[in-house]
Amino acid sequence: MTKAELVEKMAKDAGISKAAAGLALNSFFDGVTKALKKKNGKVTLVGFGTFFKVRRKARKGRNPQTGETIKIKASNAVRFRPGKALKEAI
Repeated sequence: MTKAELVEKMAKDAGISKAAAGLALNSFFDGVTKALKKKNGKVTLVGFGTFFKVRRKARKGRNPQTGETIKIKASNAVRFRPGKALKEAI
């Protein structure tokens, strides 16, 4: 499902315009992004799941074309753990 399809479904289910549904979805994305930017960022949606930030350590990797060893910088990543209701629905 694409963002446009999700906006269309939200508008239909809520009985609102696509523009209003698009604004609501963008507001949700902004809220999740701001929460995850915090030091111990975490967003829990009961029954759906939890988005949380993890720190990846710096490590060594290999360029697959040349076989040369390269350094991969430390970075932040976002993980998602599905909730019980979502697991059961799938």
